[in-house]
Amino acid sequence: MIFMRKIIFLILISIYSLNAFAAGPSPTDSKGKTTASTGVKAATKFDIGLKWVTKAKKFEKKNKQVKAKNAYKKAISNLLQANKQNPGNPDILNLLGFSHRKIGDYDNAEIYYSMGLEVDPKHIGINEYMGELFVVTNRIDEAKKRLAVLENCNCEEYNQLKQVINGTKKSKY
Repeated sequence: MIFMRKIIFLILISIYSLNAFAAGPSPTDSKGKTTASTGVKAATKFDIGLKWVTKAKKFEKKNKQVKAKNAYKKAISNLLQANKQNPGNPDILNLLGFSHRKIGDYDNAEIYYSMGLEVDPKHIGINEYMGELFVVTNRIDEAKKRLAVLENCNCEEYNQLKQVINGTKKSKY
């Protein structure tokens, strides 16, 4: 009788082990990030930073300025980490400049925009946002230089910056 229980026990353990093995690896690693085996890409620090920028814009539309500012700060934190992982990416630098500008840190905003323009002098987003920064800081001549870079882009950013410079439109950001 004891012998039969041991055999049944071993059979059950074998069946359990086979099912666990057949199921494959867990879809998350030890840090809770999605693994490549599931086919789902784990969010990068850039993705997370962009998500916080998007949330901040929504808070601004709802006139929730404190929440927006906190979201921009979270965006900055993630974007700084993204910049360490991928230094010199103009899209990361653009969002860092944008987020700093939105919290009123114009000095750092200008630094990040300038770094982005060193990498990609014709980056449409950076030129538009830096132009808007120059308008806010009363440097219209510098804003017009950013507008000149965008002149032949055939893009909406050119028209938006031109209207902001002319005072016919407030920056949407």
